[in-house]
Amino acid sequence: MSFSARSEPPHPKLEEIFEARIQTLATTLSRGTIANYRGTARRFLSYLHANFPRVRRLSQLRRDPHLLGWFRCLCQQTPPLANHTRQIYLLSLRRLLLDFAYDGHSLQPGLILPEDFPPQPQYLPRALAPEEDQRLQQELRSLDNLPANALLLTRATGIRIGECINLALDCLRPLGQDRWALHVPLGKLYTERLVPVDGDARNIVARILTLRALTPASRLEKCAGLLLPRSGGFYALYQTLSDTLTRAAERAGCSGRVTPHRLRHSFASEMLRLGVSLPALMQLLGHKDIRMTLRYLKVTQQDLQREFHFARENAKQRHVVPRLLLPDYTSSTSSDLPGIRRALAAVRHLLEMYRRQLGDDHSRHKLQRLDKRLLSVATELDRLTTPEK
Repeated sequence: MSFSARSEPPHPKLEEIFEARIQTLATTLSRGTIANYRGTARRFLSYLHANFPRVRRLSQLRRDPHLLGWFRCLCQQTPPLANHTRQIYLLSLRRLLLDFAYDGHSLQPGLILPEDFPPQPQYLPRALAPEEDQRLQQELRSLDNLPANALLLTRATGIRIGECINLALDCLRPLGQDRWALHVPLGKLYTERLVPVDGDARNIVARILTLRALTPASRLEKCAGLLLPRSGGFYALYQTLSDTLTRAAERAGCSGRVTPHRLRHSFASEMLRLGVSLPALMQLLGHKDIRMTLRYLKVTQQDLQREFHFARENAKQRHVVPRLLLPDYTSSTSSDLPGIRRALAAVRHLLEMYRRQLGDDHSRHKLQRLDKRLLSVATELDRLTTPEK
């Protein structure tokens, strides 16, 4: 067979190109994120094969009709997809297309534009009102069982309910004299942290350990190194905690549905109310982005009133002109040269403070000349108080 008759190697299929790129991303990203990329690729390629079967290469992709057609298809799903879900699909596909272009694939620019993304939902803080928060904590303390104390620990530290379920037996760590922290294991964002705790949180952990010791040995077989015992798996314990919280919230008269995550929101709002800075609060909650922390914070009208009046009081104290305390010469029965010298220095100081407040340059210069005259008088007084040699 001649060289000209040889066939070119087959071009890789789109599925193979996408999967190869996703496999590369899997070396640094979490399983959940990789699942999102795979789901996006599967949906997009299924749409292409069904509606544009002749598109077999990345270089054939066009914004119109291929990408815009897929966007419309996502909007017409039954049941309809949430804006957040559609946003994830577009973000994942855009990342893959950008990576393909970076790797040298021929792609048209501008396949996905910023205006293609659906509007982002407005996240509102879900913290409990302070009164409801107090009633709920009292109700959980009255229960005094393992689920109730686990929920109290979540509220006292702001950790996620999943992080609480995975706490180790030795989760309390000493950091110094009367300083302790709760060691939170790898969680949602694949990070671990030490959360400072007070005496109340330490007492809750101690109570959990006491109740744990009363648990039948059969329930402790699957959780030998964990703080919270469980008879089933992770989700069985999560459901127990969630049900306990729901019933306690109903008895406490809380408005709306109370989930374990609302305890975390309540902790964040309380810490802000107590004066914890946003960067420190971000670390306490285990966030990587300050914008996520802001979603947790609920500022009540009482908070606004307190912060406003506190700021006003600080402003008054900050801008008060310090008063110069002068000796009371009116009560003195006699005068001497050192006393006159001190009084003259005080007058010069007051004149200088007044001069700095003036906006008129001409008046300021006149006061400066007057100060020079007073300085000359002070110099002459110094000569009088210094004995001649």
